[in-house]
Amino acid sequence: MQRFINKVALITGAGSGIGRATAVRLAAEGARLMLVDRNEDGLRQTLEQLPAGSDARSMLVDVADEAAVQDCVEQTIAAFGQLDVLCNNAGIAGGDYSTVQDQSLETWQKIIGVNLYGVMLFSKYASRQMEKQGGGAIVNTASVAGIRSGAGGNAYSASKAGVINFTMTSACDLGGLNIRVNAVCPGLVETGMTKPVFDYARANNKEAKLGARCELRRFGRPEEIAAAIAFLASDDASYITGQALAVDGGNTASLNLPGMKV
Repeated sequence: MQRFINKVALITGAGSGIGRATAVRLAAEGARLMLVDRNEDGLRQTLEQLPAGSDARSMLVDVADEAAVQDCVEQTIAAFGQLDVLCNNAGIAGGDYSTVQDQSLETWQKIIGVNLYGVMLFSKYASRQMEKQGGGAIVNTASVAGIRSGAGGNAYSASKAGVINFTMTSACDLGGLNIRVNAVCPGLVETGMTKPVFDYARANNKEAKLGARCELRRFGRPEEIAAAIAFLASDDASYITGQALAVDGGNTASLNLPGMKV
């Protein structure tokens, strides 16, 4: 498939995991890319993994910094002349699993800043260019943690629930401009962010339990999430907007209480 020929995509969090897999997928389908992250080495590795002949550039950007986000979008337009797809993938877990009685405001502000403000800011500036072009597609990376508890800490879960709701409200704002906004909600996927979970399981002979509570009885791969993002960003999803698609092996399809699945 070559669904992104003559299209430009901006991908945040492109230095690893789902963002990297999305970059590879969209490039393979013909997209020209602006790759964004705070990890310079990670961006370099992503660029190296793109298909031969890919037209891609990269920028170091703090997605919670409005001036930096505006500049990034402007540089993307200056470089490519257009912006058709925005993939808001940058996110952090924060490593905070404390209870509500021990929450750190500083931690909340950091997580919300990246996971939610970043989505809002890039949507704000990218949509202005998309309006000038007559349309576009935005795909936000949320999480099953934003759908129900048990998949992340309080701040992380709240930020991803915010992404899901912002996906719906911004879809309403932008639908009349022919700009579609959707979200993917990954389940357990092995990425840089989830590396501590996987490292712990493997070090303690518990790898077989990773993803065991999903209906498919396994964890996901970044490429599987990237495939869903590519679909939502493409014209194949031309009548889909304001939706949050769980890509979680069926994790949110049942009550999924401890002990229910073997």
